[in-house]
Amino acid sequence: MRSGPPRISRYRRGSLAALAAMALASGLMVMSGGSANGAAAARVDNPYAGAKVYVNPDWSAKAAAESGGAAISNQPTGVWMDRIAAIQGTSGAMGLKAHLDKAKSQGANLIQIVIYDLPGRDCAALASNGELGPDEIGKYESDYIDPIAAIESDPAYADLRIVNTIEIDSLPNLVTNTGSRATATPQCDTMKANGNYVTGVGYALGKLGAAQNVYNYIDAGHHGWIGWADNFGATAQLLHQAATTAGASVDDVAGIITNTANYSATQEPYFKVGDTINGQPVRSQAKWIDWNDYVDELSFAQAFVAEMKKDGFRSDIGALIDTSRNGWGGSARPTGPGPKTSADAYVNGGRIDRRIQLGNWCNQSGAGLGERPKASPATGIDAYVWMKPPGESDGASQEIPNDEGKGFDRMCDPTYTGNPRNNNNMSGALANAPLSGDWFSAQFQELLKNAYPPVR
Repeated sequence: MRSGPPRISRYRRGSLAALAAMALASGLMVMSGGSANGAAAARVDNPYAGAKVYVNPDWSAKAAAESGGAAISNQPTGVWMDRIAAIQGTSGAMGLKAHLDKAKSQGANLIQIVIYDLPGRDCAALASNGELGPDEIGKYESDYIDPIAAIESDPAYADLRIVNTIEIDSLPNLVTNTGSRATATPQCDTMKANGNYVTGVGYALGKLGAAQNVYNYIDAGHHGWIGWADNFGATAQLLHQAATTAGASVDDVAGIITNTANYSATQEPYFKVGDTINGQPVRSQAKWIDWNDYVDELSFAQAFVAEMKKDGFRSDIGALIDTSRNGWGGSARPTGPGPKTSADAYVNGGRIDRRIQLGNWCNQSGAGLGERPKASPATGIDAYVWMKPPGESDGASQEIPNDEGKGFDRMCDPTYTGNPRNNNNMSGALANAPLSGDWFSAQFQELLKNAYPPVR
């Protein structure tokens, strides 16, 4: 039997606050669940508004030990539950309960958890493959999600807002990397056929969302992946399917997160998708845009939230944007538009994102820290967050034996000349990278050097 407070799903997020105010006016107390410190906080529309967000001491210590790292070591970052063992804790990393206890001792009232261990995880990226085989949905539910849900719903944490980022890079892969597409992989075809990504996400949403203090945000990729018309609507519909599967409902979804562990610029100030060069739209001419409907994460996230509402999600959902590594500062950062001699010159000369190609995702050379975590930075955006802890590798640049199920992906090899998912361009990855999730000092130093806004 669930130990946490019941979810009052017939009310909109934020309605409990109004009920509490009415009850207090009449001398009553509305209880949404017990806690060690008394009544739980009422559910809110945006959990980040007015929140003190938990700083992970495991990450903070590593950042502070780096030259110059103390300047940002007090920033809140995501806590990744990337395998079953992480729930109880591993050598050098606290478990989930220890993090929640530490959050309370810090006086924080919001903690960010990344739920990330689906069967057949990351079917298009070997570097972040997981421990569970494609058909191990039962083990995912009983050995991974159920224990996390039991901890998160403990009444001791009822006054702590728990933001769960749900299964990075999973559902978008079923849209873009399956079937007859040149980007398809056999692993993604398998996960689409067996339905375990959809079932797993649905189960996670329903089980975790049963606690009143939990806010679930589903991963929605990023604009350079899902921004094309044939991906955009299909992904929103797939998220709705998952949110109404395996016991989940749209009431279990607080919103989406985009750009998780990625590098897409939050805003491109020097060109727009509707710009024209020589009388022709840059969208159809510039290789960097390649007919995409969006050129940055802010415009994409705002539009994707609107699309989700049309597909049946709640009217009060919001978005998070991971800005941990999308600053692209330093000497290579443009200060104005590119020349109007051609669409490519115009876009390439003015774009903030300095990757070789939008499909590049592993330990990107030249990247910098982006906007610092901030609540309510723009319309429809609940927060800019650092869900990917800066300095943690995306994947090893060469094969490294391990017991975590993580493979070697050539996209993490700086000598790799690419595949259809990045239009056969160089990978742009840094050399000498460790396994995904391991500390990568050289990357951390580059992120500091190229931070925008700069680190003072």
